[in-house]
Amino acid sequence: MASSSNSKRPFSSSSSSSSSSSNSKWRYDVFLSFRGEDTRKNFTSHLYKALDHANIETFKDDKELRRGEEIAPELLKAIEGSRIALIVFSKTYAHSKWCLDELAKIMECQEEKGQKVFPIFYDVEPSEVRNQTGIYGEAFNNHESNADEEKKKKIEKWRIALRKAGNLSGFPLQDR
Repeated sequence: MASSSNSKRPFSSSSSSSSSSSNSKWRYDVFLSFRGEDTRKNFTSHLYKALDHANIETFKDDKELRRGEEIAPELLKAIEGSRIALIVFSKTYAHSKWCLDELAKIMECQEEKGQKVFPIFYDVEPSEVRNQTGIYGEAFNNHESNADEEKKKKIEKWRIALRKAGNLSGFPLQDR
């Protein structure tokens, strides 16, 4: 669809009055979930540029978001306000508590808000993600060592989210 302006045109934009009520719940077209140290400077930056070039309103974390043990409220709002989530599963994605918290929220939004979720398996096998084997199994061994009851509940949420996301039809990519 051609546009005479350079402004972003979200996927949810439509001239149809029947869709106007659903348009208001999406702030972003796409939320990118990825492990920065694995893909920020290569695959994810290229993907973001391509989405931006296509005028697709995309949320990609930036330096203003504070990093810590708990996921930032701004990030939760961005996930909730995104029509589509692209999850870039990479070698150390499951080592990050932050990434796993994002993933759990994304899968919750898929169920509760109808958010579309598309996994990208970047140099990992979907079965490794789904079953938490290989490097994903190692990550969970690390998370589970010395975990208290509260942390064990969170880890189980992460496992369920990975299973669900790993079962989705996605895009397997080898490092290029």
